[in-house]
Amino acid sequence: MNQKIDCFITFCGKLETQYTIDQLKRSGRVQSVFVLNSSAVELEGAETLLIDHPTATKSMELIAIKATAGLVLMALQPSSLGLGQFALERMLQLAGSSQASMLYGDYFELKAGVRSNHPVIDYQQGSLRDDFNFGPVQLFRKDVLEKFVSENHPQYKHAGFYAMRLLASRMGEIVRIPEFLFSMTERDTRQSGEKQFDYVSGSAREKQIEMEQACTDHLQKIGGFLDANFQSVDFSGDFPVEASVVIPVRNRIKTIQDAVDSVLLQKTDFPFNLIVVDNYSTDGTTELLQTYSDERLIHLIPQSTDLGIGGCWNEAVFHEKCGRFAIQLDSDDLYFDDTTLQQIVNKFYEQQCGMVIGSYQMCNFNLDEIPPGLIDHREWTPENGPNNALRINGLGAPRAFFTPILREIRIPNTSYGEDYAVGLAISRTWKIGRIYQAIYRCRRWEDNSDASLDIARQNVHNAYKDSLRTFELKARVRKNRRT
Repeated sequence: MNQKIDCFITFCGKLETQYTIDQLKRSGRVQSVFVLNSSAVELEGAETLLIDHPTATKSMELIAIKATAGLVLMALQPSSLGLGQFALERMLQLAGSSQASMLYGDYFELKAGVRSNHPVIDYQQGSLRDDFNFGPVQLFRKDVLEKFVSENHPQYKHAGFYAMRLLASRMGEIVRIPEFLFSMTERDTRQSGEKQFDYVSGSAREKQIEMEQACTDHLQKIGGFLDANFQSVDFSGDFPVEASVVIPVRNRIKTIQDAVDSVLLQKTDFPFNLIVVDNYSTDGTTELLQTYSDERLIHLIPQSTDLGIGGCWNEAVFHEKCGRFAIQLDSDDLYFDDTTLQQIVNKFYEQQCGMVIGSYQMCNFNLDEIPPGLIDHREWTPENGPNNALRINGLGAPRAFFTPILREIRIPNTSYGEDYAVGLAISRTWKIGRIYQAIYRCRRWEDNSDASLDIARQNVHNAYKDSLRTFELKARVRKNRRT
């Protein structure tokens, strides 16, 4: 096993970077070390490569030119890196036995001086998220970089690495090593709920456009791209009301009244009702709901005791009093004003769509607006929204469905990603209408289900959504082959 590695690391401070270089050079498997930096810095045992952005197309091309070894290691995060015992030798061994186009592994995370395990998840065909966590180190076959240069990719400022790892998935297998081979100092100490909206900030818009372009190119090359050729929707049929708002709830005594009241105060030119599926609350939520005398409120307690949020939705959608359109409201959120339902139903008829998704304003428990403010998911465009849906981690809120379509597809009986699964399936066949102004208030507080997730739970969520993308991508490839 005489294979060598060329290593490319991002500058993260002179002392920290030199420490990483020294560790790499101690391995007899390292041929050369290169440091990516925006300015020239003298470091012992490494050559500095001047770049503007470590993940840009130009950086990937420069790495491809400089690399002469058969395998190329990249550590592009500007963070202090530590190598575990024989970490490089282990990666080389598994690269040889697997012939993978790219390898990555679990790592130790150093946060505020405390070391903890940070396992990552296996790569799937549907792992198209541009924020997929590969850990601090990735090992590529040299021919992947050579192919990347030959394909003449756009000069991305941010999406060069993303485009290359998508290429790696087309050229072979991307393999996770379920061993803790490296350690990385984590500088972002925010909780999970604080990070999840970073991608919609104004400063991220340029990056998101690039990521969409790279993902679209990948989908076209693997036969998973969808043209905007949607099946028409026939809204005829008899329904007890035009619209039903659906609220699954369990133990939301602090917020359920606000949610219910925001529905009952809606002003519409059509009849509507509210179906609250009370999933065995024990905190007084059930008793509070029973105090309402408004006949529009249907309070359901399902017979099944094993239902997630999706299962509760199915209870409402298949109920005899469910209307033509089923419209979502979470139990700790509320509608923006009294026009929300009217706007949503109007959009169905205006665009002849099978689903409508609105935009929401982020607010605290007291309903004061908080950053990033309006979440409008403008990455969803009429032309490319169904394709971009495979890259992003959610489609927005509130979500509304033509009830017969929802009854046909059904909702997974889970409490995470169930709405995303349905949205992906609908977007394959029917048009999804969008409302880009705020019609919903998304309340962020300590009892949100995603406010503070540990690594294990984040991994479960991410792996599940990647599996949904994998199923959907395969369905789209089959659909394209038939047409």
